[in-house]
Amino acid sequence: MNTLSSYSPEGSLVTTTMSTAKTDLMKRALDGMNRNVAESPLTVREKVALTCRALFDAGHDSGLAGQITARAETPGTYYTQRLGLGFDEITAGNLLLVDEDLTVLQGEGMANPANRFHSWIYRARSDVRCIVHTHPFHVAALSMLEVPLVVSQMDIAPLYDDCAFLPEWPGVPVGNEEGEIISGALGDKKAILLAHHGHVVAGSSVEEACSLAMLIERGAKLQLAAMAAGTIAELPDRLAREAHDWTLTPKRSQANFAYYARRALAHHPDALTN
Repeated sequence: MNTLSSYSPEGSLVTTTMSTAKTDLMKRALDGMNRNVAESPLTVREKVALTCRALFDAGHDSGLAGQITARAETPGTYYTQRLGLGFDEITAGNLLLVDEDLTVLQGEGMANPANRFHSWIYRARSDVRCIVHTHPFHVAALSMLEVPLVVSQMDIAPLYDDCAFLPEWPGVPVGNEEGEIISGALGDKKAILLAHHGHVVAGSSVEEACSLAMLIERGAKLQLAAMAAGTIAELPDRLAREAHDWTLTPKRSQANFAYYARRALAHHPDALTN
């Protein structure tokens, strides 16, 4: 039942929130999302497979480059795709279960050796449940300029002051040296732009990681277009932080992911094959 409006004695609809403070309206909205946005029935494997397909459709594929991982049930283990399979070929059933040394515990084939830096991030960040590392076109192009991501548009607010920058390319990330460098540069941020490389998103859930990966590519595309047109103006810090906190909530990420999952399943009905 809608409790925010009522009817006058004459039968006309009377609104009751037109003078309500913004903070109260935001709380009402958050309460509404908590009531109405349902938890996903999907397993972690299924969420990872759908993330691979959704990001493939969004232009995050670069041949066999990039990895998407998510913590598994046993500490020190995570799911990842098999080396040799593209994002558009990943299913819930062909994901590998590996340990921090990339030893395959379940599944066939081997993991991408570059997954090693994921192990470093998981060790450094107990809050991280899913890591997305891809080389989408606009992120890769921006990385070639050796400039950080500039968040100056409302849609990209979840990354405001939450995207680190590694200005020097450490080389192919298959050694422990690169893992230490990347995890250290990431710090406590949700994402990092890697010069001459791509990006890494470190999410508190698969849903959040997928959502932020979508946003960082859009942010890079907007930034390149804005830089070509003129000078990018900064967002007011207070309002940008408010927008960051408002848009980066678990329920927002769940709602975003549910949409991306529906869209991916429409194009890739085999993604949930076990």
